[in-house]
Amino acid sequence: RGSIPTFFGNMETKMVSLGLLLFVMAASAVDVNDISQLRAAKNSKRITLRNINVPAGVTLDLGKLKTGTVVEFAGEITFGYKEWEGPLILIGGKNIKVEGKPGHLINCQGERWWDKEGGNGGKTKPKFLAVRLTDSSVDGLVIKNTPAHGISINSCKNVEFTKITLNVADGHQKGGHNTDGFDVGNSEKIRIAYSNVNNQDDCLAINSVNDITFEHNTCIGGHGISIGSVGGRKNNVVQKVKVLHCKVIDSDNGIRIKTVKGATGEVKDILFDDVELKNIAKRGIVIQGNYLNKSPDGDPTGGVPITGLTINNVRGNVLPGGANVYVWVANASNWKWSNIKVTGGKKDLGQKGVPPGVKW
Repeated sequence: RGSIPTFFGNMETKMVSLGLLLFVMAASAVDVNDISQLRAAKNSKRITLRNINVPAGVTLDLGKLKTGTVVEFAGEITFGYKEWEGPLILIGGKNIKVEGKPGHLINCQGERWWDKEGGNGGKTKPKFLAVRLTDSSVDGLVIKNTPAHGISINSCKNVEFTKITLNVADGHQKGGHNTDGFDVGNSEKIRIAYSNVNNQDDCLAINSVNDITFEHNTCIGGHGISIGSVGGRKNNVVQKVKVLHCKVIDSDNGIRIKTVKGATGEVKDILFDDVELKNIAKRGIVIQGNYLNKSPDGDPTGGVPITGLTINNVRGNVLPGGANVYVWVANASNWKWSNIKVTGGKKDLGQKGVPPGVKW
């Protein structure tokens, strides 16, 4: 009987300790519903952003988060109107987990900036989201009507983006332009999966990367899935790219590699496998070595060689006014193409620099 009080005393101590732990954990979770609260909230490792209206010309700054922070988006996030470069949101740190809670919406109201010019003129339009993450994940964000570029992934390493919805469908009728989905530069070990993009520019644009997988994604209404443009930047190497099990619908292009005329760099070890195309307006598959922003210019140049390009099981239809496949390169080798079934396009743009043995 003398041991019983000791047992219950130890259990009571443990229960008190557990209660204190739960209290500390609960206290460390911070709800933010006004941007003025954000600076203090970044001392916490769990931040919930709920129904915030970000003032005009101000970035929702989630940069330099504490290692291991969880960021949740809840309710509706909106932004005041101003012509500026942005970004509207910045997220940076290591071992960060970004989540969209059920029913949330990040509503950029980009129609206030749209003028059919995008980044080529007219109003100055803020970029939406700048990501600077390492060993992190971004999951379940629902984004509507970005003013211009969507998610800019730069200087990131080992980051996954899953179940992202980027809906800029209103821009088709209201003047949206240059509303890229995912832009990737100077990054490595990136995965983008199970996401949906409806926009007016590239669904995916890779400018420089080492090891990226883009899989189980649907791209609607834009310019397709693009490697490039490559060239003219500090880092001009794209390597170890996998595009798998994707759909491209009602877009200008299906899959594309574009290297800048007269530039230097490298594109190598690229795989497109199991990509379905539907109602492509201009080109189903395009590999282009004379890219300029406004229009192609003359003969291709070979300063950005394209090597180790595998394309398998790319299938679907191009509208009659488009071309099924267009290859216009000057320095290409070690290509393996198989099971290409892209039909419907009647336009012949010619071909140049196709490596030996490549057929479609």
